[in-house]
Formats: sequence, structure tokens, C-alpha cells
Amino acid sequence: MKKRNILITISIAAIGIANSCSSDFLEVTPNGSLDQTVLISEKGVDNLLIGAYSLLDGVSNSGSGDQWDATNTNWLWGSVRGLEANKGSDAGDQPEMNPVQTFSETATNGKINNKWRMLYEGIARCNSTIQFAKMTLDAGQITQEQYDNFVNQARVLRGFYHFEAWRFWEKIPYVDETVDPYEVTNTESQETIKAKIIADLTAGTSLALDMGQIGRWNKTVSQVMLAKAQMQMNKDYDAAIALLKDVELNGKKPNGDPIGLAPTYGEIFDIANRNGVESIYTVQYSVNDGSGGSNAGGGEVLNFPYKGNNGSPGGCCGFFIPNQEYVNTFRTQGGLPLPNFTFDTPANAVKNDQGVPGGSIWDPTSKYAVNQGVTVYNPAEPFKDLGYVCIDTNGIRGKNPLTSPANWELRWTEDESQPVDPRLDWSVGRRGIPFWDWGVHTGGDWIRDQSYSGPFSAKKQVYKKSQQGQFTEVGNWTSGWTSNGYRMIRYADVLLMIAECDIFKATPDLAEATDYINRVRHRAANAAGFVKESDNTTNAATYEIAEYPAAFANEDEAFYALQIERKLELGLEGHRYFDLNRWGKTVEELNRVLNYQKTLTWGNALYGSAVVGPEDVTYPVPQRQIDLSNGKIVQNR
Repeated sequence: MKKRNILITISIAAIGIANSCSSDFLEVTPNGSLDQTVLISEKGVDNLLIGAYSLLDGVSNSGSGDQWDATNTNWLWGSVRGLEANKGSDAGDQPEMNPVQTFSETATNGKINNKWRMLYEGIARCNSTIQFAKMTLDAGQITQEQYDNFVNQARVLRGFYHFEAWRFWEKIPYVDETVDPYEVTNTESQETIKAKIIADLTAGTSLALDMGQIGRWNKTVSQVMLAKAQMQMNKDYDAAIALLKDVELNGKKPNGDPIGLAPTYGEIFDIANRNGVESIYTVQYSVNDGSGGSNAGGGEVLNFPYKGNNGSPGGCCGFFIPNQEYVNTFRTQGGLPLPNFTFDTPANAVKNDQGVPGGSIWDPTSKYAVNQGVTVYNPAEPFKDLGYVCIDTNGIRGKNPLTSPANWELRWTEDESQPVDPRLDWSVGRRGIPFWDWGVHTGGDWIRDQSYSGPFSAKKQVYKKSQQGQFTEVGNWTSGWTSNGYRMIRYADVLLMIAECDIFKATPDLAEATDYINRVRHRAANAAGFVKESDNTTNAATYEIAEYPAAFANEDEAFYALQIERKLELGLEGHRYFDLNRWGKTVEELNRVLNYQKTLTWGNALYGSAVVGPEDVTYPVPQRQIDLSNGKIVQNR
């Protein structure tokens, strides 16, 4: 830890040099040394600050492999750990991820150490910015106003990196620019640590609404992150709702553009809309910029369907597979979520094609459709209760190949008598449903090892086929390097946070909580944004969604609705595990989900004897960091 802090400071300085070289600089700086005067300038400090921003994606060294676990999208730590998804791929790939999803990780797990290292590297970069800003002010190279602007940005970023570390470990070191790197410890009181994080995040609320660039933090972004910290660390819902209501009334994107709900749900995740009205803050990725993909979405590069020959997006590596229990949550009755977790009963579970061969499952030379040699087409009752549907080349369902023998195909489909929330098919790829413009998802041939991970694919981060090459890195080992930046803060998240505050603040307002949840559901109900068949007019499934007809009767009813709504709206976006921790529901809810997943053949293989205990509301402090600190950093369990 001590040596790393020193090395980090040097590496940050190198970032400034890389962006401010000139022939004069090369003439006065001896090889192998660093002239600090290069950084004592407005440009030098700004370059250091950009280095601090650059770790918001959790990637410091392209190709090192640690970006998969260090990414701040938290697909592993928030969604897999929160049992919305499983690791995917196969059992032998990235084996250190396996214990994370079975709640059996130890302090020696390298994935956990990678996350710690990346967060504290981000903190070190913020501290370097603050130190050099002070030297630059003292040298008369920047004004007090410029100094305040640099320092407030660095402090709010430092607050975020510490807050993220707190969400993982709680018992953490707080490291600012005054801390002796040889004396770093995590034995300060929780209240002291939390107060320091809140102070750093509060500094960001002094920033302007319009920072002139989409990637910088502004007052609005800082207010939302401060509200999240107040809710997560202090359960201070009254303080949080005041911040969030101001965001709703006055908030702007960092470049001064307006914020609000996107008209339709699916458009939020289209790369072309990565900085759309819905995204209050997007972590910026870029491709084909000469970096070889190091500025692209390296943290999610594994999480694309596995099918090769350009038959599906990415072509590698089959990680991040949605769980059946998560998919079941989208079942509706009267347009509303099913009560009391009854979506997990066998009668309500969403149909899947587990065990059905991927790709074409019909014989074009015969009038009978066959599955591995077994006839599944009955001329007397065409495809009744068999889980298949006939579709012609125009996307029209219900064609009978006996009477219309040309231009038809047999596709797997869900039981269309049972409706689902339309957000399901923008979140999850499932057989028989179009997947962006890649055509219909054909099941197991899109999945690396269906017997291990199950029958679904994650969809939100995936690019369109028509966008390949424009929004994906050309010439790398996979086109999974994309510019589809992480929507760190969405407007819908803010609305649901306000609803949560209304439920838990000192004087609850359940009528207002109902209204805010309904605003999110109203957008989801915009039929113009439903996934369509290839004819662009027919819905791809039976979609049904409605608003709650009256105010919630009590806090328990409101809280259940909130839990489900955040899962439906924000699922697979890295939030679930941290939501459950905030609500004190981690042990209860994740054991409930585990018990359901174990009833499934592949779910039992994945989770086996896994059980969630009170210790699993945090991750263990990495043993590597304890060793490097000579015991000054101690274990949190």
C-alpha cells in the first residue's frame, strides 16, 4: 500500500506530462526524472484532474485483466452478487469470480484486491490534483476561483471513490492529501469516516450547473451522489430528499443540457443516446481514437453473446447471464407486478428454452417441425402447448406450414397467454424475441455453456449490428470494446430515490411515493417503445403494464412496490446488492432467491450449497492490503 501510493503519484504526474509535452520541456528535463514545474500550471493541474476522472470507468491499464473486476459498472459486485445474474461463461473461466456469486469469497481473492487497488488509485489521483493545485495557486499560476474549481472537482471525486469503497468494505481507510502514506489505517470510527466522505461529496455541490463538458461533475451530479451517500451510509432520507427535489426542479447535465425521462425505455441503452436526456451522468467511453480500445468499455468487454461468425454482437465471451428469478420478476397481473414474490411459483415463471438446441429447430424438407429427430408438430392441433410459434418472413405469427408451406419458420416463444412488463425484452435476450437489429435470439447458440449459466443473455450494454465499427473498436480481439458509456446516474433512479425517501423519511408521504413510482411506470408503458417483431408493428411478446391505481395503503405495501420497481427499471445496472444492503434485506432476500434458483437444474449447479449470512453484507478487506500495511489495515469481519 505504501509503495503503491508513491508509484501512483508518479504515474499521475506522467499523465500530465503526456498531455503537455513540448520541445522546451524535453530540453530541460533529464531522462528518468520529473520536473514538477510542468504540473504547476493551469494545464498541468487540469491534466492531473483528468487522470482522476479517467478512473471512473475502473480501468487504468488496458489489457491487464483487472478492469473486469474493477469496473464501476459493478456488474459482478452489484448484479451478480445481487443475484439478478450469474457470472456466465463456463465454470473454468475467471474462476475467482465463482466464489463471489456463491458468497464464499475469502480475503485472498484477487478480484477483490483489484477493486480495492483501483479505488485507492483514484483517491491518490484526486489527492495529487489537490496538492498541485495548491502549489500552482501559491505560484500565482491560477486564480482562487480556478483553484476552488479544481479542488471541488477533485474532492467530490475523492468522496465518490471513498463512498464506493465504503459500500464494499465499510471499514476503510480515509486518505486525503494530508495523510502520511506510511500511517494509513482503517481503524478510525465509522462516524468519522462517513463524515469525511459526506464533506468531500458536499464540496461538489459548490460546482456550477454548467461545467462546459459532458464528462465533468457538476452541482447536479454531486447532489445526487451526496443524496445516495446520505441514504446508504446514514439513512438520512430527509437530507437526501431535499437534494433530490432540487435536482428534479433545477438539475442539468454537466454541459448544461436538460435532464428528464427519455420518452421510451429501450432508447436509453442505445449507444447513440449514451448522453441522452435520461442520463444525468454517463461515464464516457470512446473507440477508434488511437488508444487500441483502452478508452472503451473494457470493464464490460467479456459480457457479450458467445456466438461467432458475426452472428451475434461481440462474439465473446458469454459472461453476465440474467438469472431466471430476475426474469420472472417481470410477470404482470392486471399490468402490475405479482404480489408477495408469487412470480417465482411454477405457474408464473417465464418460459425458457433451457436444454433446447440453439439455432434452427425445424426441418425445411418436411412439413413437420422436428427437435433432435422428434416430431413436435401435430397437424391436428398445430403447435398447441409446445412452446413454439410459426412466423412467416414478414414476422406474421400463426402461419400454418401445411396451408402456407413457403416462407415460414418455427421459433421458440414464451407462453403468450401470460403477460410481462415490456422492460423485460430491453433488459434480457431470450429465444424468439428480436435482439436489437441482430435478428431473433436463437437460444443456446448465443450462450457459451447453457448447461452452466442458463438460457438468457444480457442486453442493455449491447450495440446494434448497424453500429458495429462506428461505436466499436476496429481491429481488437473482440468488438465488445464499445463506446456505450455507463449510465452511472439515470433520471429514473432519481425519481425512485425520491419515492424511497418518501417511504422512509421522518414523516412518510405514501401518496407522493406512489406518484413517483407511477411516473417511472408511465414511461415504461409507452407502447411506441415496446420490442417489435421484424414487421416493426407487432409486439414481440404480450406486454402489459399499468400504474398503481391508488396511493399505497401502508409502508409495507409501498416498500414492496419500490423493491420490485428498482429491480425492473434498474436491473443489470449494478445496483441490486447495494440496494438490499441499504434496506437491510440482503440476507433475507438473497436466500429467498438462492432457494428458488436451486430448484432449477442449472441454478443448483451454479449455487449448490451457497447460503447468505450476516457477514456477506460486505466483502472482506483484501489480505494483500493488510500485508502491505504491516497490519495497520485490519480485517473487517
